[in-house]
Amino acid sequence: MATTPTRTTRRPVQAAALLVGVVFLLAGVLGFIPGATTGDLSFAGPHTHALLFGLFAVSVLHNLVHLLFGVLGVVASAWRGASRFFLVVGGGIYLLLWVYGSYIREGGPLPVNVADNWLHLGLGATMILLGVATTAVERSRGQYPGREQRG
Repeated sequence: MATTPTRTTRRPVQAAALLVGVVFLLAGVLGFIPGATTGDLSFAGPHTHALLFGLFAVSVLHNLVHLLFGVLGVVASAWRGASRFFLVVGGGIYLLLWVYGSYIREGGPLPVNVADNWLHLGLGATMILLGVATTAVERSRGQYPGREQRG
């Protein structure tokens, strides 16, 4: 007896978490690729001279954080609640990184520059907006978030 595969529909919040996760994975991988990253890539600290796309300060630790966030986003995309949590809390973390980069010019484990600060502000605000807006879309359709199964 042949069975047809069932297709689970990805909710908007899950699609947003997956997209953000993939973008973080891409940024993390590109941070290790010569050509995409120029300069001297050190493990950590503010004195790395590596720039992703000649613009964003990166280090090995910075790239690993991007990879970790990417994996978290992809894994979280399997569940609506985890997707919302990833987007809203992850966005909050990136807003904190914006504050950190705005006030800590030298020192600390992560290299930051003006381009990084603007990127962190944009990422944080966008992630929070995606988490809130996609939940609002579901509620407008009568799909209230609550306890859920995977998918």
